[in-house]
Amino acid sequence: MIRHFLIDTDTASDDAVALIMALRASDVEVVAITTVAGNVGVDQATSNALYTVELCSATVPVYRGAPKPLHRPLQDATWFHGKDGLGDKGYSPASSQPSAGEAVDVILDSIARYPDLELVTLGPLTNIALALQRRPSLAERLKRCVLMGGAPCCVGNVTPAAEYNIWTDPEAAQIVLRSGLPVDLIGWHLCRGQAVLNPADIAHTLALNTGLARFSIDSLWHHTRWTSCAFSRCPRLCLPLAPSTVGATGAPRTMVAGCA
Repeated sequence: MIRHFLIDTDTASDDAVALIMALRASDVEVVAITTVAGNVGVDQATSNALYTVELCSATVPVYRGAPKPLHRPLQDATWFHGKDGLGDKGYSPASSQPSAGEAVDVILDSIARYPDLELVTLGPLTNIALALQRRPSLAERLKRCVLMGGAPCCVGNVTPAAEYNIWTDPEAAQIVLRSGLPVDLIGWHLCRGQAVLNPADIAHTLALNTGLARFSIDSLWHHTRWTSCAFSRCPRLCLPLAPSTVGATGAPRTMVAGCA
């Protein structure tokens, strides 16, 4: 049975790999990708999403979303992901353009159209909060929301207490988490430890010798001092794609399968 995903993303390198995993999953149809300001500005996030869709030879529409958090200026993460969000490797711009339409409208319309829709959020929750403000009843209609955010039982990745996606737009996070949406929260603690790709995992992925494999590793390899962090974000898509793979070695297996 085909499952329907809508992915909301502030597309930097780790999110691009997550998109590859979803776009390459045989039992998933990504009905739309919506972008939000976060790791990079929303225009760059949109360009990166379009590039990743093209890299996968997919035809998924990409819609531009919120350009800043609800009530505060954007503090991006280009210090980590590079100015282009993909490690500043000089990838060519996407040849395609974002689809016409507003991200919030697309989220609301997709939830109405697909009763089985699974909403996967990879960045700040601004678009989702705006959708809830416009139509609070969507919380009762959505089958599932898989949310990457929070540091419930570990040190954060942007302050000692905070994880970036929640910290960037905490007002949006409050709206979403208090809305009644059926949320599966994938916290920063699940992106650490044994979820990190080790040298053998990296070598195995590169040995596939495909463009997707090289991109998945090269775009994440920002700087040697960040390696353990850069290769640790796969669980965000492992849970919605294949819950049984989440664990000591699940993340690398799922990521490698998407790069073949």
